[in-house]
Amino acid sequence: MGIYAIRDHASGYLRLAASRNVHAALNRARFELRMGTHADRVLQAGWNRSGADGLAFEVLELVKEREDADFDYAGELQALEQIHRERQGLAR
Repeated sequence: MGIYAIRDHASGYLRLAASRNVHAALNRARFELRMGTHADRVLQAGWNRSGADGLAFEVLELVKEREDADFDYAGELQALEQIHRERQGLAR
């Protein structure tokens, strides 16, 4: 689980998100983009224009599993996503 980004090299557009399964989320995004069904129309347009080589799929940060059964993973992911948004100059 962690934070990931998909960046369009040509336009500089950045999609940043948190997921409990980062690698599966990136795999799903690639699949949806290949199928032409990704919900983010700006990202889909970038894919349609440049293909896979025009986008960068990045894992920005992973959250380590804790022994504490009560650890708030959702809260941790939300806080990390906000930190990364601020670093990238993205509002939310």
